[in-house]
Amino acid sequence: MTRISVRGVAVVSATAVTAVGAVVGVASGSEGRTTQTVDVAGATLLADIPSGAQAQTISDNIGRQADAQQSAADAAAKKAAEEAARKKAAEVAKAKAEAERKAKEAEAKRKAEEASRAQARSLLEAPLVSVSPGSVQALARSIIGDDAQFQCFSAIITRESGWSYTATNPSSGAYGLVQALPGSKMASAGADWRTNPATQIKWGVSYMNSRYGSPCGAWAYWQVHHSY
Repeated sequence: MTRISVRGVAVVSATAVTAVGAVVGVASGSEGRTTQTVDVAGATLLADIPSGAQAQTISDNIGRQADAQQSAADAAAKKAAEEAARKKAAEVAKAKAEAERKAKEAEAKRKAEEASRAQARSLLEAPLVSVSPGSVQALARSIIGDDAQFQCFSAIITRESGWSYTATNPSSGAYGLVQALPGSKMASAGADWRTNPATQIKWGVSYMNSRYGSPCGAWAYWQVHHSY
């Protein structure tokens, strides 16, 4: 639609009428009458009003600007949506990776615990070797070496377990030659602490050395307290 100012048309029309009236007045009036001068050049003319083509051009320019602004807004909205989707995908991937890591750790822990239980079961189910007290004493003598220290060690073991490496105290649960409490302490000397007298002897000698300085130091304490 061509937009033309109605006000501009009215002004031009009024100006034109006034100009014509002035010309007519000069032609028909007396020579002595003062003629009214009209400033036609200063009035708004129809030529100042945009033509139909110009108005269409202006309208098209405004339309193109609006389209450009809309396109820019759409591009910004699309970019924002893509960035939000990227962040969301990154968060989902991070959460998935963390869940997988925890699952792997849990599985590794489960397998380790299962292997530990299996080992414990195998040790518990292992058949006990029939070993005479005399052979266990000979084993202890060979491990300790020093005869005096062996005699002190022997004195304690004779009173604690009678040289039975499966001896179990029904009240406290102490176990083995040296009556370790709990017996699982001897696992530091070997996983076969339940069934191997050599493992029990090694643990017992190490314990006596660390706490009393030697088996004889442990025997001196035992004679006073009847325990060590």
